[in-house]
Amino acid sequence: MRALFWLLGLFTFAVTLAVLARYNSAYALLVLPPYRVQISLNLLALLTAAAFIGFYLLLRLIARTIELPGQVEAWRQRRRRQAAAEALQDGSRLYLEGRYGQAYRHAEAAYDGGFAPGLSALLAAKAAQALREPERRQQWLDRAAEHDRDIHMARLMVETEHAVNDRRFDVAATLLEQLRNSGHRHIAALRLSLQTEQGRGRWEEVARITRQLRKYRALTPEQAAPLLRRAQQEQLREADGDLDALHRLWQSIPEEERQDPRFLARALPLYIGAGDELLAAKAIESVLDKDWEPELAVLYGRCKSADLRAQLATAERWLKTHPDDAGLLLTLGRLCLRAQLWGKAESYLEASLSMAPSRAAHLELARLAESLERGEKANQHFRAAAELGA
Repeated sequence: MRALFWLLGLFTFAVTLAVLARYNSAYALLVLPPYRVQISLNLLALLTAAAFIGFYLLLRLIARTIELPGQVEAWRQRRRRQAAAEALQDGSRLYLEGRYGQAYRHAEAAYDGGFAPGLSALLAAKAAQALREPERRQQWLDRAAEHDRDIHMARLMVETEHAVNDRRFDVAATLLEQLRNSGHRHIAALRLSLQTEQGRGRWEEVARITRQLRKYRALTPEQAAPLLRRAQQEQLREADGDLDALHRLWQSIPEEERQDPRFLARALPLYIGAGDELLAAKAIESVLDKDWEPELAVLYGRCKSADLRAQLATAERWLKTHPDDAGLLLTLGRLCLRAQLWGKAESYLEASLSMAPSRAAHLELARLAESLERGEKANQHFRAAAELGA
């Protein structure tokens, strides 16, 4: 529509000029001695306009000629930046594909082309790390540091990742502290913190970070459970023999984690060894009422509760639902021995042996036979225990 208006305007202007020229009879006299030139005023106007246009076009041509080298150089720079941008894009794709050598070359080309030099240097550093070339990796990290204003956090994350991979956990901890001071506490940094604290053997921190990652759904409960179990076991090992330290650790563990049978199977022997058998008995009763674990059933026989009769009744109640559990039968035998119920103890222990021969059951029967002055039978069980223990 605009073009149509311009066309109509030009036709109108041309018609107006033609009409004015037709009724204009004036002329112009140009004198340059000894010459005299007389032309119509209309022709003079046309020649003046043509001269102006020609002079203007000449000036534009000269200006464009002068500007041409700069435009060519700008065009070349744009082409170089475009090629560098494509190199960075291709390098990122190749890195994700696992083609680290090609990714390194593309990142180097992107850096030389001046496109996002900080990111290009970081990509080259990661590719060099994947190629196991630490010297080149450090060179590129130093280059990336020159553009730190744009990529400071990204550079710290890459350096932390490399430090963890190289097992330089103290360096990784320092870098992570810088990230935390800058307010960056995102999931990726927490994952690196978890690996760092594992490497440093700071198991209390490992447990804390694991719970954070589980809370943020960065770890599933199934993934978090073995990490928490390992952290707790290491803390238990450090507190072994110190009942007060073991109690503090027990109180620091959330209730749901105390219900983990695999954790209890490792932790409770330490509490029993340190003298707190009552805590162990209560913990086992709480778990086995909901989730059966044969290893805990065996451990229950080593616990001394406040009420032996109630403890024995609890174990017999479990036997109704698990009549073929050799470990539970062994526990019942031990509890009966403690209650001086010799006949029941012997029957439970022999039933345990019939289900699964064990060194512990033979030893308990040998001690029972000794106390009942059955020397030959005691020797038989001792020999059987020795054979199983060999």
